[in-house]
Formats: sequence, structure tokens, C-alpha cells
Amino acid sequence: MDPLVSTEWLAQRLGAPDLRVVDGSWFMPAEARSGREEYRQVHIPGAVFFDIDAIADRTTDLPHMLPTPEAFAHAVGALGLSRDVDIVVYDSLGIRAAARVWWSLRAMGFTRVFVLDGGLKKWLSEARHVETGEVHPRAAQVAPAFDPGLVRCSDDVRGLLDSQDARLVDARSAARFAGDAPEPRAGLKSGHMPGAANVPFDQVIGSDGTLRSADELTAIFQAAGVDLAKPIVTTCGSGVTASVLALALARLGRDRTAVYDGSWAEWGALADAPIVTGP
Repeated sequence: MDPLVSTEWLAQRLGAPDLRVVDGSWFMPAEARSGREEYRQVHIPGAVFFDIDAIADRTTDLPHMLPTPEAFAHAVGALGLSRDVDIVVYDSLGIRAAARVWWSLRAMGFTRVFVLDGGLKKWLSEARHVETGEVHPRAAQVAPAFDPGLVRCSDDVRGLLDSQDARLVDARSAARFAGDAPEPRAGLKSGHMPGAANVPFDQVIGSDGTLRSADELTAIFQAAGVDLAKPIVTTCGSGVTASVLALALARLGRDRTAVYDGSWAEWGALADAPIVTGP
């Protein structure tokens, strides 16, 4: 099953009792934009706002790390989300943070989760109906759950470097991957994990903000030297665009791709983590 739905599909289903819509818009600090404020200004009718920086582990200074299953269940239950409805996630840029919310929900036991192809950008370009303000849903009871197969930590990545049991695929830009450009977060080393492949996340997204076709995605990953028949773990700066690659791989039938949650925000700060530079 494709992990994305079209704007036409969503428009036809809006208001259905077994459907929930989620705005997961998020921006890097340097972008000086607020996902929540932009949600209040305009959102798809009935959408609730999922703040990846708020529904996160508060015991670490790493950005938007997954919280405990109990904390996650409480937070999404307050948003009216449950496992017995279809959940469609979008963001304002097309496809970026929506993929992170999609992955987070799936890591916490939600299986009926999809991303709106093209996001709010495409929705608005088609002059479809929108709302302003906040949505106040009826809370849902959600039991905690966790799917460890979709999440990797730094110790897991260290093990992969030794075992080569999975290929690391980095979603950062080629310049950041090579160590030629500084990291946007202060204090991090530059470069990448030994043996990692580089597929910048914007390569898998078309100019209209929609995800590229399966044939195009296959060619992109193969050109980067990624064997699609073998296990893959995606990584990036903080686990957001790594989720975009996981979404792209799900379109190719690889819907069990794991994401390194801490990504470079963690790895680049570790004193003893192996790092290489160059393409």
C-alpha cells in the first residue's frame, strides 16, 4: 500500500468519522517560522497540530527525540488520534516534517498513517477549502505501544558499522555529508558515518512538492549505491529528513526502514564516534 494519499482523495474523505487530519509543519530555527502559528493562520479543515518539538523526550537536549510510549500515547490521545482511524499527515512545505510525524506514529504502533502528497502547498495551489484558528478534538484513549524495529540509537549504529548488517543512508545535503559545509547546529563535527551513502532528501521530492514516482526513486537510490534488497537505516541532521527517505523507501515497498532518531545532532557531538569526510 502506498504511504501517501492525494489531495483529491483527502478532499473527498474530509469529515468522515474514520479519518483524522494532522498538520505536522516544522521549521529549522534559522528559518524563523513557527509551524503552530502558521497552522493557526491556515490549515486543512478539521486538522489538529502535531508539534514535534513538544511531543518529544524532555530529558535530553537533542531535538525532538521520541518520548516514552506512555507520554506519546497521552499526547496523541489529547489530539483525538487513535489506532482505529485513518490518519493523514501534511506539512506546509510539501513533504518534510509530515514524514517525521508519519514515522513517529508508526514507531508508536499506529499502522493506518499516510502522508498527504504535496502537503498544504499543493492543497492551496488547488484552491481547496481551509480554516483558521485552533481545532479542539474529543480526546481518545490510546494504549502505549512501541515498534522497536523502526528506531535505531547510537549504539545500534556503532554495531552496524562493525557488522555491516544494514546500509546507512544520509539525507543531508552533499556538502554537509562531505564535511564541506558547517552543520546548522553549533558545536557539531562535520562529515558522515563511515560507509554511509548520501541521498539528499530533496532529490526524492519533485518541484511541486510531491514524492517522486517509484521508478524515479529506485533510480535515485541505485545511483547512490544503495542496494534496495538489503536492510537500510536512514539518518540526517535530527531525524526529520531521514524520515522523508524512509517514506520514499516505503513507496518502494520497504515499509520497515528504521530511522536513527538522534542522527547527526547526536553523532556529531559524540567524542568517540567515527567520522569521515569527503564524498
